[in-house]
Amino acid sequence: MRILSRITIWPAAARTAVAASLAVLLLLGLGLIAEANPLPQPVKDGQTVFQQKCSSCHTIGGGKTAGPDLKGVTANRDRAWLKNFIMAPDRLIAQKDPVALQLLQEYNNVPMPNMGVSDADASAVLDYIEAQSGAAPAAKPAQAQSTAQPAQPQAAAAATGDPASGQALFTGAKTFRNGGPPCISCHDTAGAGAMGGGVMGPDLTQTYNKYGGDAGIGPGLASLPFPSMKPLYDNRPLVPEEQADLKAFLQASAAQQPSQTALTLALLTILGLVILLAIAHLVWRRRTISVRRSLVGRG
Repeated sequence: MRILSRITIWPAAARTAVAASLAVLLLLGLGLIAEANPLPQPVKDGQTVFQQKCSSCHTIGGGKTAGPDLKGVTANRDRAWLKNFIMAPDRLIAQKDPVALQLLQEYNNVPMPNMGVSDADASAVLDYIEAQSGAAPAAKPAQAQSTAQPAQPQAAAAATGDPASGQALFTGAKTFRNGGPPCISCHDTAGAGAMGGGVMGPDLTQTYNKYGGDAGIGPGLASLPFPSMKPLYDNRPLVPEEQADLKAFLQASAAQQPSQTALTLALLTILGLVILLAIAHLVWRRRTISVRRSLVGRG
């Protein structure tokens, strides 16, 4: 009886083992199929560069933001021109390239910053854009937009910021949560207060209007892609609430005239130097006269 029971048990165990082995082989086979056609390395590299240096202002099939939608751009423009523009947009603008000037005018005269993209990285970015342009269905952005319509009022409410809090963040009266430096250390604006701000960067009074409102300035505050700012904020990004507050503050500042604080301080400095030089001249002159008198008295 024991022998018979063992004989009847083994086939069932064997069938279980075979089934488990087939399941493992099936999973391995699916994994191999998934990895059979991986993205080419240049496209992977281009995806990394695009996410790091381009995605703050551009989408591929998601519509315009601070910059143009890049879906299909490799089919519509010369590849060599695109490569040169990615590497050195400032140089093409300085050379009065007609396409570069047209884009500059279309986007409120806000130039694309030079992000220091190398020749190889520029080629990889174009490969990635080309691959994504071919893979993305044309109807997808419209479909995503239609499904997002019911949530628009809630999203708009969440994006509303407090101008007073934005002013406190700008001036440094309120610190950024991730430890970034206050804007006033490099920038001035009409709402910065009587003492004004720094002069290393441009005056930001009209920045909200210059970037075309929320759609343009929002991505800029989210990523701060400018070369001089990236080392300061790459590891200390602004949280969404801070971005909304700064955006509200810059929107309120845009209704005012650019600050003249820097010019006033410069004039006061010059005036102060003139007064100090005049005082020094009078003191030195009196000292010289007293020395001469003492010498005459001795004689």
